[in-house]
Amino acid sequence: MLGKVIIMKLKLDDKGNAVLQDGKPVYVLDDGREVPHDAAATVATISRLNGEAKSHREAKEAAELALKPFKDAGITDATAAAEALQTMGNIKSGDLTTAAKVQEIKDAAAKSAQEAVANATRAAQEKEKRLSDQLAQRTTELNTHIIGGSFSGSKFIADKLAIPADIAQKVFGDRFKVEAGKLVPMDQNGQPIFSATNHGNHADFDEAIQVMVNSYANKDMILKGSGASGGGAAGGGGGGSGAKSITRAQFDAMDGAARAAAMKGGATISE
Repeated sequence: MLGKVIIMKLKLDDKGNAVLQDGKPVYVLDDGREVPHDAAATVATISRLNGEAKSHREAKEAAELALKPFKDAGITDATAAAEALQTMGNIKSGDLTTAAKVQEIKDAAAKSAQEAVANATRAAQEKEKRLSDQLAQRTTELNTHIIGGSFSGSKFIADKLAIPADIAQKVFGDRFKVEAGKLVPMDQNGQPIFSATNHGNHADFDEAIQVMVNSYANKDMILKGSGASGGGAAGGGGGGSGAKSITRAQFDAMDGAARAAAMKGGATISE
């Protein structure tokens, strides 16, 4: 943007002659100020500025001429070019071995750091696995304790079954699981057994075990008071003992736990 143009008028006296001050003509500026004009000094200043402009132009042309080979070679980053020249200077002065040694140290440090991180990660993973395994083991032990305690403390098993609690657990133990610390009974299809009286909740242990026994194919073999009497009972001294006579086919159809329970209850096998 150009500066404000200053209007200067030559000051004249009443006779129309130029007014002089110290031998210099006086000019009146547009704001009313009066200034003497030193023509010689002005010419000298203009000459000096022209000389400076010429020097700047020549220096600019010389710089552009010096940079032309770099531009032609595609070098535009002066800092990177200087670093490359410095590197070449080091190589020329015999520092190539030192540079290689420095790189070797850097590589060794990087490898050591990577190995340290890998070792720390592996140790953390191993610790996490140990803790996870310990937690799983403790959970299993707790669940086994909960289930086993339920069988050993069951009033239904004590009062109604002719087999001890540990045998009952062998027969029905896999029908119970523990979720969030609570016992969940399941039917033969793996579906939860819900209470018939406490609606919306799982059946408690005694209610669930009663449901399981009632649906058990050989329940007569494990219930107390289910011994035979009358025409179907075995003869001889077994008739008054409360033991039940079962056929060989019935015995063979039982699983191992039921067979053990039947024999422990004094059942006799008829061919």
